[in-house]
Amino acid sequence: QVQLVESGGGLVQPGGSLRLSCAASGFALDYYAISWFRRAPGKEREGVGCIDMTDNNTYVEDSVKGRFTISRDNAENTVYLQMDSLKTEDTAVYSCAAGVFYCSNDVPKTLYDYWGQGTQVTVSS
Repeated sequence: QVQLVESGGGLVQPGGSLRLSCAASGFALDYYAISWFRRAPGKEREGVGCIDMTDNNTYVEDSVKGRFTISRDNAENTVYLQMDSLKTEDTAVYSCAAGVFYCSNDVPKTLYDYWGQGTQVTVSS
């Protein structure tokens, strides 16, 4: 059973926080880069950020810089997306994907080996 499963989504008020998890089963995340994506209502999927496969350097898009943080816990075979100071425009389905590469803003889709199904994040007052 080879899977990536996201969890931790929910409903929060503007300014609130959530921590999303991307947990792997059937393979080890140690040697994979993990990207986070989101798809907002009426929009195409967009990249959120990435953590490198070896040095664990992280990258996030300008729209979430200073608010979102990506981290890895290899013992738990899990990558996290900590989201603080959430805004209504952050409302989206968030998903993760794994591949063997170093993070960049133009990673070919074919380099991703595994994809999760997504978890809903709703930011509303």
